[in-house]
Amino acid sequence: MGESMDNGKTWRAWWRDPVDYGWLIRTLAARSALRPLKWLVGAAGVVMAIMAAVMSGAPAWPEDQPGLAIVLGALALGLMWALRWWLLAWPGKTESVTLIGFADVVFTVAFLQVSDRLFGAMGAVLFVVTGSYLAFFHSAKVLAVHTVWALLSVVVLSVRIASGVGDIRLALASVLLMMGAVVGALPALQFMYWLLRTESLSDPLTELLNRRGLENRLSRLVDGTTAVCVMTFDLDRFKSVNDTWGHRVGDAVLIRTARRLRAAAGPDAVVARTGGEEFVVVAPIAAADARTEAERLRCAVAAASESAVLVTASVGVAVFDAATGPECPRPTTEFLLQSADAAMYRAKQSGGNMVVIDELTSAQDRHPSDTKTSPSY
Repeated sequence: MGESMDNGKTWRAWWRDPVDYGWLIRTLAARSALRPLKWLVGAAGVVMAIMAAVMSGAPAWPEDQPGLAIVLGALALGLMWALRWWLLAWPGKTESVTLIGFADVVFTVAFLQVSDRLFGAMGAVLFVVTGSYLAFFHSAKVLAVHTVWALLSVVVLSVRIASGVGDIRLALASVLLMMGAVVGALPALQFMYWLLRTESLSDPLTELLNRRGLENRLSRLVDGTTAVCVMTFDLDRFKSVNDTWGHRVGDAVLIRTARRLRAAAGPDAVVARTGGEEFVVVAPIAAADARTEAERLRCAVAAASESAVLVTASVGVAVFDAATGPECPRPTTEFLLQSADAAMYRAKQSGGNMVVIDELTSAQDRHPSDTKTSPSY
């Protein structure tokens, strides 16, 4: 029963995941893979143009003026597709979906003009090409729209086979083959790719984001909000927990800390485990509220539990708030993380179990001193 519920939760997470298109593009660019992909996608347009040119002289294509115009149009579109991908920058998310959607419509319209209906139905295999692109770069919902369109197109093309050729078995075989490729294989491949990508951005012990996943989400928060607060938590004297109670108990403490931070931080916050006993919470919190929120989370970590092992945390805070300093440039994610780390180390050097606000990122919230509470561990 529990395993079934976990599986359902995983499938729902896959379906709802919007996919960070920008992060995928930045990652590919950082690995020098974006340019080869651009040439590969553009080459697909050249292949389609060649196919249109070859089929324009084949008896399968109509010799009337409208049919020839469609063939020439497909030839021109294929060349335009190639030039767009080769000469311009990689498209944004909206343009990317629009381009693939336009290609799907062109495929359907073009192959409905083929006089040889079996030959026309064979062209539906191109939906696998566009679907593969969507499976990698876009969400499950976008792929679902493509799948519905592809399936309806295949059904129409197969009905034409049944009514024209008169072979119902051939029409049914065409539908089933495309269903296996478009409806079955592509969503399954996307789900496995999503699972691997999610695992690469997550910490296996606590199921929080890892540092790479945090940097991915943090860049979106910094760019999309007027105020962002980064809080770094480092458990005080955690080595003594492992030395005294063993690593199994130490892992349990880490899991407990992760759950407490995730529960206390709220739905708008991003929580990550960035190393050993270090956690980071990022939330859209104004500078005036940063200290109060950090103190609340510090107390949540140190709260008593059924376990005899109690821990406290040193907390460093870095804040960017456009409302308090609109003339200040928006900081980079690396700068915010480094500032929060530096403040956390100052808290640790002062004895731990306290909050220190970084003055460079939150000068408007300076305190004469940071109050310190008695540590417990």
